[in-house]
Amino acid sequence: MITDMTQGSPSQTLWKFSLPMLLSTIFQQLYNIADSIIAGRYINENALAATGASYPITMLFMAVALGCNIGCCVVISQLFGAKKYNKMKTAISTSFITFTVLSLTLTVIGLVFCNPMLRLLNTPNEIFKASGIYLRIYVLGLVFLFLYNISTGIFTALGDSKTPLYFLIASSLSNILLDIIFVVIFKGGIAGIAWATFLAQGISSILAFTTLNCRLRKLKTDASSPLFSTQMLHSITLIALPSILQQSFISVGNLFIQGLINSFGASTIAGYCAAIKLNTFAITSFTTLGNGLSSFTAQNIGAKKLGRVQKGFKAGMLLALCVVIPFFMTYFFLNTKMIGLFIETPTAEALLTGKQFLMIVTPFYVVISVKLIADGVLRGAGAMKAFMISTFSDLILRVAISYILAHFLGAIGIWLSWPIGWSIGSILSYYFYRQGMAHQLVRLNFINL
Repeated sequence: MITDMTQGSPSQTLWKFSLPMLLSTIFQQLYNIADSIIAGRYINENALAATGASYPITMLFMAVALGCNIGCCVVISQLFGAKKYNKMKTAISTSFITFTVLSLTLTVIGLVFCNPMLRLLNTPNEIFKASGIYLRIYVLGLVFLFLYNISTGIFTALGDSKTPLYFLIASSLSNILLDIIFVVIFKGGIAGIAWATFLAQGISSILAFTTLNCRLRKLKTDASSPLFSTQMLHSITLIALPSILQQSFISVGNLFIQGLINSFGASTIAGYCAAIKLNTFAITSFTTLGNGLSSFTAQNIGAKKLGRVQKGFKAGMLLALCVVIPFFMTYFFLNTKMIGLFIETPTAEALLTGKQFLMIVTPFYVVISVKLIADGVLRGAGAMKAFMISTFSDLILRVAISYILAHFLGAIGIWLSWPIGWSIGSILSYYFYRQGMAHQLVRLNFINL
């Protein structure tokens, strides 16, 4: 259902819109976690380490797809809020054409440079082959990854957060079922896990794209819309490029951190893989709430209803707090059981690694949620310069500090870099948000649509 978020109670509207998005994220992360659980419990600890070693590379591709999602979502939300439906349809078709070409280009690059990227990460020899198999199959599905992200980004821009949820539920359940069939029954090993994700994601993306086209045909316009516009591409790029850079920069930073972790051996990698999957589950949930606030902000800025934005920020923070508390309580107090989900009989080193990471990082979930909610407003307002400054400051410091502290404290020094980077990034994001509110976000909304 297409929803106009410029009407009604800001708090109620944002909660109704964000909750399906949050559920979508939960199901998306469930099948990512299921991959790791099945790898660790039904193959072996090295299989889990293999998926973990290639994880930062897959996240780099995911980062580009998410950046594209954000770019088209913000622009389309503003056009929808302004009731400029002809331009909105052009923005949609321009997004699909541009980002499909980008996904095919990245597929070629990924297949050619698969092994060099794994070597760059210091991937241990005992898991190098398995990591390469998993990564190559993942890269083959990039076009589906992009197609799905663009489709769901457009649904979100139109105020529809329920339709993507339905597709993700189906995709998640089918992925888990295929994992069981390919790995547990047919003993397909690491390749079986990768092919299960490939098939589930492919079917989901095609269904999402088809449904979106049917929905758009029902939206009447007073004239035909061109399929491609360089001016619209420029507007989308103003948001998408910084978002891609931001998301990619995070992933590149994680590549450096992964390379540092890989030097500690397969058991440390396995423990970190389990903990980082759990952490990613939490952070992605907080990020989803920020993305929902971006669409809310963009629609209201497009409709020139700036007073609703601040109320949306307060509602977003309250919603984030409701999500932060259960994640913290579960990960901090039940860390041994959570790591045990991934590895049936973990080595002492793997278990210690996972526990230390969760106990150091999770108390700062409240801090990072402040940053992500403030970022949601900045992104929806088109304030990409402020958004990038806060994010890059967080990441640069996190990578630099991890290398410095690892020299003195070992792996614990790496985990300590997360809270430090998050704290600085949150202070900057909140400062930029307050500055924007002081100027009613007028100076921040620089996109000329």
